[in-house]
Amino acid sequence: MEDLRPSTRRISRRAVLAAAVLAPLVSTTLIAPTASGGEADSPVLQIMTYNLEGRGTAGPSWKHRRPIERAMLRQAQPQIVDTQEGDHTQVKQVAADLGKNYGWIGKGQNGGHKGIINAIFFDKRRLKVLGHNTFWLSATPTKVGSNTWGAKHIRTATWIHFQDKQDSGRDFYVLNTHFDNGKGQHPDNVRLKSANLVGKWIARLPASKPVLVSGDFNSAAEETQVYTRLLNRSGLVDTWKTAATRANEYGTHTGHKAPKPGPRIDWILSDPKVTTDHTETNVFSKDGLAPSDHLPVQAWVRLR
Repeated sequence: MEDLRPSTRRISRRAVLAAAVLAPLVSTTLIAPTASGGEADSPVLQIMTYNLEGRGTAGPSWKHRRPIERAMLRQAQPQIVDTQEGDHTQVKQVAADLGKNYGWIGKGQNGGHKGIINAIFFDKRRLKVLGHNTFWLSATPTKVGSNTWGAKHIRTATWIHFQDKQDSGRDFYVLNTHFDNGKGQHPDNVRLKSANLVGKWIARLPASKPVLVSGDFNSAAEETQVYTRLLNRSGLVDTWKTAATRANEYGTHTGHKAPKPGPRIDWILSDPKVTTDHTETNVFSKDGLAPSDHLPVQAWVRLR
């Protein structure tokens, strides 16, 4: 197991809690002969965050959306795909659609394969897993199924410590999460507490290691305290803003309507040690049908 202590980042006042959240479940070695996509020695990584839209929603059925999802992913070919809202059946189907070169890690909101999984898919030819874990967005993050803040749903975060076999063995962290979508009297309170918990996780990482944080935050970028909390207190930057180029500047929750300018609630954040070449929302559709009620967001990044 890896030991993330000591850290040169600021240490949370609840260091014991953060250390427990970080304890990896397993160390895994994956062997791959080549990297995927682009030139063999390219340091660029493509990461996608993608709310799958669960199978039980009122929109178009997953049965009809899945072929669109498969075509979209096979066209995009990201090395990392962070998904939200999928159950175990859906996640397994996405894994099959990505193909044998991809693995995935994630735990259900109720433990094991039970409930919604915030999965991280990764190209095994390019990336090796050094450690990973799932924690719950609550005051008791190591307790399976915990929801102490009155959120509408049980929410989790999944993280993986990767080694990039194509970029001189550089290692980095990826976290995928889905903040609550409650709309009560103080809807941002739970999301702010979730942002604080993610910040504590970041604070325990070695300062020299790049980190990428992505997901469906159910908060508008640049317009909410949740966004500024993650950027200002956690030392992150928004790859959408730092990218050298960007495309398809649309709101990311479309509800299966035509894409149009609007709030970005699906983000890919990074620390300043990551350079973003390009970012975009993916507007892939076929015969008028999109793969989800959310637009996937993609970023092409370089670890520094």
